[in-house]
Formats: sequence, C-alpha cells, structure tokens
Amino acid sequence: MKPKLSALSTLLLLPALASAADKHPNVIVIMADDLGWGDVSAYGNRSLLTPHIDSLARGGVCFTDGHAASATSTPSRYALMTGMYPWKNKDAKILPGDAPLLINPQQFTIAKMFRNAGYATAAIGKWHLGLGRGKIDWNRKITPGAYDLGFDYSYLIAATVDRVPTVYVENGCVDGLDPSDPISVDYNHPFPGEPTAINHPEMMRMRWSDGHQGSIINGIPRIGYMKGGKAAIWNDTTMARHLLQKVQSYIDTASAARPFFLYYGLHEPHVPRVPDTPFAGTTNLGPRGDVVKEADWCVGQVVEMLRKKGLLENTIIIFTSDNGPVLDDGYQDGSRGTRQLHDPNGGLRGGKYSLFEAGTRVPFFVYWEGTIRPVVSHAFVTQQDLLASLAALVEQPVPAGLDSQNLLNAFLGKSDKGRKGFVVEAEGRLAYRSGNYALLPPYKGPKTNNTGNELGIVDHWSLYDLAADPAQQTDISAKKPGLMRKLQKQFTKEGKGLTPTPSKGEGALRQ
Repeated sequence: MKPKLSALSTLLLLPALASAADKHPNVIVIMADDLGWGDVSAYGNRSLLTPHIDSLARGGVCFTDGHAASATSTPSRYALMTGMYPWKNKDAKILPGDAPLLINPQQFTIAKMFRNAGYATAAIGKWHLGLGRGKIDWNRKITPGAYDLGFDYSYLIAATVDRVPTVYVENGCVDGLDPSDPISVDYNHPFPGEPTAINHPEMMRMRWSDGHQGSIINGIPRIGYMKGGKAAIWNDTTMARHLLQKVQSYIDTASAARPFFLYYGLHEPHVPRVPDTPFAGTTNLGPRGDVVKEADWCVGQVVEMLRKKGLLENTIIIFTSDNGPVLDDGYQDGSRGTRQLHDPNGGLRGGKYSLFEAGTRVPFFVYWEGTIRPVVSHAFVTQQDLLASLAALVEQPVPAGLDSQNLLNAFLGKSDKGRKGFVVEAEGRLAYRSGNYALLPPYKGPKTNNTGNELGIVDHWSLYDLAADPAQQTDISAKKPGLMRKLQKQFTKEGKGLTPTPSKGEGALRQ
C-alpha cells in the first residue's frame, strides 16, 4: 500500500517535482503527410530543396532507415500514439471523416506518458484517429477526443483535407461555428440542393481523378457530403499559415514552469494541394512541389520561434512523415507529370499504400541543439518506438506488452543499434523487415493501383537484400531458401501467429 501524503508534505514535494520537470526537455513531433523519403534534400535530391528541414538533419540525427509503421496515415499515427502495431487493432485502417475515436480512452498513449511526467500536452493539425463515439453531432462538444488520450489542448483537422467536414475542431468543438447554421455530414448520400462534383462540375476549380465526387467546398470536390457550417469552413489556401499560428501561439504561451509535448501534424503534401500565394509557382513541380516548400517554411518558422523564445536548446524536435509519397491521389493536379523531374521515392520502390520500402521508409530526424551531436545513423528505427524511448528519457514507466522498443540511444545519436525486426503494414497486408532484408508474402490482386504506386502484391514469397539492392529489383528468395525459411519463422513469431490477410480493393480507399 502506498503511503498517503499530508497536505503539508504534498506542498513540500512540489518544488522537487518542479525541479525534476525543469530538467526534462520540451518535445515536438512534427509529422508531415505523404512526404516521401526522396522529397527531402537532406537525403541528396537536388530537384526539390528543403533547407529548413535539412537543418534538422544536418544538426541532429539523420536516419537513413527510419520508418512509419504503415504505408497509410491512420495506422501509422495509431502506432506513434500507442506504441502498438496497428494491425493488432482491426479498426486501425483508413478512417472516414465521421469515424469514432479509434484509440480506447483507457489505452496508454504517448501523450498520457508525458502528462504523467508533468508535461503540458497539445495536438495541432491533422488528426485522422476518429472522434466521439460515432454518428458525430458536429454542433455539440465531441467526446471522447484528444483530451481523453492525454492532450490538454487540441486544434485538429478531424480526418484529411480532402474529406468532410472541412472545419477545425478545437478542444472538441468546431471552431467558429454559427449555431444558426448547423453542420450535417453524410458519407453515403448527398444532401438535396447541395453542389457535388457530379451535379455541378462547373463549380470546381480542381478536378478529381478518383474518389472525390462529393461536396464541392471552396471549389474543391471532397470525399463525403456536407451542408451548413459555412462560417466555420477552413480556407485551404491559408491552412498552413493558420495551423502554424496555432503552433506558435501555443509555444508562446507555454509556461516556463512546465515542459511541453507538442504533436504538430502538417497537412502537406497531402491532396488537395493548395499552396498559399507566396509559395504558388515557386517550384517547377506544380502544386505538390510548392506545398512541400511551404511545409519546409513552416518547420523553419517553428525553429525560429523556439530560438527567439530561448527554448531551442531545451527542445527536442522530431521530424518525420506518416507514410511514403504519392503523386496522383485523386485529383488532376499534374503531379504524375513531374516524376521525370523529381523522384519523391529517392530511388526506393513503391510508395504510399505499398509494402515495398518507399511505403514506410520516411524522412526521420531528431534534433536537440547543444545536446545531440550531428550524425548520420543507419539504425533501423520506427515511429512506434518513440513512446518507449521518450518514456525512458523522462523516466516514466510504460505498460507491459507494448510493441514499442526503447531505442533512446539511437534516437540521441549515441548508438547505431536499432530494431532487429518489424512487421510492416499496408492496407491490411503485412510484410517483414529483418536487418537489411525485406520479406514480402504472396497476395492476390492487381500489381498496381490507380495511384501508380506498386502495392507489393506478388504470387509468391519474395526476399530482397536492401543493402545490396535498395531499389528492390532482384528477388533473392530462390537463391537463399534457408534464409527465407528463417525469416518466415521470425515473421510468424513477431506477428504472434497471425496470418497475413489479402487486401480488399487495392487503393480504393483514399487517405
């Protein structure tokens, strides 16, 4: 039984707790949306320069083998937040805009861990983990939500920018909602009289190529149907600046007495790609290139804010992306035509939705000015491991049974030792990474989907040596049958007996 503290002893303990908290750094996780391993010039591309993101890579730990847990957004964010494999939760898949909260409020999360350590916590930007309990009433406070998962403050894009509702949700309430103009959302049936891409194509300023035939909002057709809430509808053009200002405001008002943990979900370069005026046309790669430049600027502004506030030397900045890149993801914005000018994969095979390397190998940098020495690390690390690793940093326990591993020394650049194995997920399909080897099971279905990315669907088990063949052009399974059998056993053990299941409707759902 734990001893009870008297009121006096509790007061005497407070200064000690505050002193301990002061020793802990602030932590900011910046997660881009659909940014490829080859989109960041720190890895060597010269066709799309990202100087502000590069400064984090040059000044901190630049991981060459850093991974998301999944090749799509909702599952990878689930893994980051919970430290659990997303495929263990059958509902951890691409969510519609009105989905219920994916993570059980009783579940342990990275935000709860920081809250337990005395941190202030916030989530700003893309969420895509569901809200409420289903059949959301957007005109009332939505619960449960980010607060129940450990975030004291939240300002969220509920799902994706191409999905309804096209409004921001602040602490569970739609920001700027006029009660006399309530919001209605339906993912199955259009609202009579409301313009859609089908009945009013003349209203579109951006044309869809797949899956975006729903409500037209700000001239852009979306997934799903919405009416009302006109005063609360976001401005696509100024979205990056708006969310950045929320981040800056949070940092500016952060208490000096408490460290903070901030999750900043960039919405770029996810579709629809609508760069702000200062960035439109600044690259020769169309809107996708322009919004990458805009995202890079946002990162630079966050770093500058920390510097001006005198917080940079006491703040860990982790930059990464939720999954690999995609060019055409449902809009005719000219992105497919830029592949000859710029390779967002950085020479890797696959991309978003894919089990090949470009599906989950993403930009991954850890920066801590004055503490982390610049290093290029080849350690195999995943976003899923941040929970256990950061818990070790702030001396917090984590529950038994998490899939997150404590790789703190790797994240701080003190060791090149990372994970030995990891089960990768893409739209319900599973594959396995062991050291430099990638193992892909057979799956039925088309080899490519309408995004143009290879999905990693083959009719036999395949094996690739990523050290010798990072582009995964040569299947060595026939040459190394013994290694194949060994990795298959490891795959089964790591997957705890689960049998990989075929994907249904490759890439048909958009994220």
